[in-house]
Amino acid sequence: MLNQGLTVSVRNARTADAAALATIFRDSWRLAYTGIIPALHLEREVLRRDASWWRRAVVAERNLLVVLHGETLAGYATCGRARGGGRDIGEIYELYLAPVYQGLGMGAHLFEACRATLDALDLERMIVWALEGNEKAHAFYLRCGGRPARRSCVRFGKELSTRIAFEW
Repeated sequence: MLNQGLTVSVRNARTADAAALATIFRDSWRLAYTGIIPALHLEREVLRRDASWWRRAVVAERNLLVVLHGETLAGYATCGRARGGGRDIGEIYELYLAPVYQGLGMGAHLFEACRATLDALDLERMIVWALEGNEKAHAFYLRCGGRPARRSCVRFGKELSTRIAFEW
């Protein structure tokens, strides 16, 4: 349960957030994708996205947002123009919360901050992809008003997985 005396806020990520971002990424990915992404690929990605990777990402990525509970980083999201989409489509590339903050409404703050960021870019529609089997993500995007619109395959080594596009 969230401490009612602490505020929830969203801001752009800072290089000082890198260690916390690496921890959130590691913990949220292991929770979300164990049994969905092959273990070797999952661990490779977790190791690749260490604090130095996140410091570079904060500098390079204009729309890397973080949600805070008081002064504690609870999660992050990235968004921008849709990869491979039309000119009027925005995309939430990633939206992850530390496991302790999942299910408490923090994701909705990040989602709305992404929506506002994409609106400011004059993008009329929005898309986010979620791997099949990630039922928590599917339920979240459905609650946010998304509708499953299409599917595609993504490869992890020799294994193929299906991802689902949710659209608004």
